[in-house]
Amino acid sequence: MGNFDMALRPEQQTPAAGLASVGLAFRRALVSQCHPKMLLAIFMPFLVALVGAIILLWLFWTPLTNWLDAQAAGWTIINSIDQWLLALGLFSIKLYLIPVLAAGILLPLSGILGLVVAAVFIMPIVLRHIEAREYRGLARDGQFATLVGAQNALWVTGVFVVGWLVTMPLWLVPPLSLILPVFWWAYAFSRMLRMDALVEHASSRERKLLWRRHNGKYWLIGGILSVANLFPPLWLVLPVFSALVFAHFSLEALRQLRQEALINGRTL
Repeated sequence: MGNFDMALRPEQQTPAAGLASVGLAFRRALVSQCHPKMLLAIFMPFLVALVGAIILLWLFWTPLTNWLDAQAAGWTIINSIDQWLLALGLFSIKLYLIPVLAAGILLPLSGILGLVVAAVFIMPIVLRHIEAREYRGLARDGQFATLVGAQNALWVTGVFVVGWLVTMPLWLVPPLSLILPVFWWAYAFSRMLRMDALVEHASSRERKLLWRRHNGKYWLIGGILSVANLFPPLWLVLPVFSALVFAHFSLEALRQLRQEALINGRTL
């Protein structure tokens, strides 16, 4: 492990512990987000997600809605509710349900593509930016960062897509229609960005130690960001802001881990 710069600023001499470390990461990310470089970085993942959404909707909207409409013929409960509403002279629930389901399938695919771009391409820019300003001297001990990050992004994306599609029928249960999207986006944020935030600086052993120590906090950060993801106006800034939050939290945690090892005379 490289030499660690012990000349810390006052706010870094008494590092935040517990949930305070999560709040500190969000505050630092908010400050970093206001930098012109980070404001410009917003547009890459947003444009990728936007173009991806347009292409997916253009190519798959009609065949997907036709397929869902054909499948809906076998949905006994939905058909019963639909007939009851029509008998009352109201509206057909399937007229609205099919487009909602189609959008619920296609739009998250473009969203996860934007997150992949943020993780693989924006995160290195984020790390260089905040490293020079707040984490100078933190040695880069990661190996095969690009390969490891790309493999992780593919794995997380695959699990997210399959999990999202398989659990969509459970959206018909009212609480799960809100809980499941939040859960799957929390999974995507936490599992993808925690890797890319550390892969350049932390060794494999350090990453495992930090993930085990801070697993709950990573999920908390992912959960907060996934709730924010429910509000479309935030989609513009969320990929880069999420990268900043995970980067600040992870590099501060790595710095504290190495300080502990240095004080206790251990080798990580």
